[in-house]
Amino acid sequence: MPDGSFDTDAFGRLMAELRPRLHRYCARMVGSAIEGEDVVQEAFAKAAEAFPAAGSIARPEGWLFRIAHNAALDALRRRRRRAEIPSDHVLAGLADPAAADARVAAAAGLEMLLRLPVAQRSCLVLMDVLGHSPAETAAILDLSVPAVKAALHRGRTRLKRLAAMPDAPAPRLAAAERDRLRAYADRFNARDFDALRDLLAEDVRLEVVGQTRLAGRRDVSVYFGRYERLSDWFVTAGMAEGRPALLVQDPADPAAAVRYIVLLDWTDGRIAAIRDFRHAPYVMDGLAVSRV
Repeated sequence: MPDGSFDTDAFGRLMAELRPRLHRYCARMVGSAIEGEDVVQEAFAKAAEAFPAAGSIARPEGWLFRIAHNAALDALRRRRRRAEIPSDHVLAGLADPAAADARVAAAAGLEMLLRLPVAQRSCLVLMDVLGHSPAETAAILDLSVPAVKAALHRGRTRLKRLAAMPDAPAPRLAAAERDRLRAYADRFNARDFDALRDLLAEDVRLEVVGQTRLAGRRDVSVYFGRYERLSDWFVTAGMAEGRPALLVQDPADPAAAVRYIVLLDWTDGRIAAIRDFRHAPYVMDGLAVSRV
């Protein structure tokens, strides 16, 4: 796309094209593939609002990445105010051992990357995971190239140390919650959608990521009709980042990788929220899933 020749249609196409890469960045910034999608959506809303007044955008991809970076920082600030993660000041006290290979970043889990200070994490993901140059990274983060290179070196060193530490125990569902999720999956596979409609709360919320949002039992009920018309799915009960989820696979190959997930939230035995990632398979990149 030539610099500056950026109309509304081109803007929409670029957002769709970059969405998987932006998600890959945001997920690693906030330490969660699921929350990373929330950040991407927030970034797109901010970009759409700013676009009409932005004038000529010399580097549209860098412009969107910078908005996404700022949206990720906003999400981290909100989380820090809730005291869910330690501050960068505390994390900065970790010792730096010998330099690490850049491939460590590409293989690192999301929670591990979250333990790096923000500047190191940003530089590491932009350069080692997404392949941006030092100059491009500096422009996105509003840093000097020497500062980017220094943060990259420190981040690689610290990440190698973290990668050598033992993994934390995987989260587990309580027995009652596990049984409820398995029963839901069994009904889904049996195409007993009327029984699932009966489980919807009156104020249930649905998001089919990247497609639609609905609220209320009457409107959300149509969701199951869409799966009635499809045959390319088989679900198993599982967890995604410690949350109850349906893991969706190819019915012809139950041993194949999970294609996408559907998150479920319950209140008083009723389905309160459904979040379906069928149209956002890029969220699987880095997502920790397990069967129950």
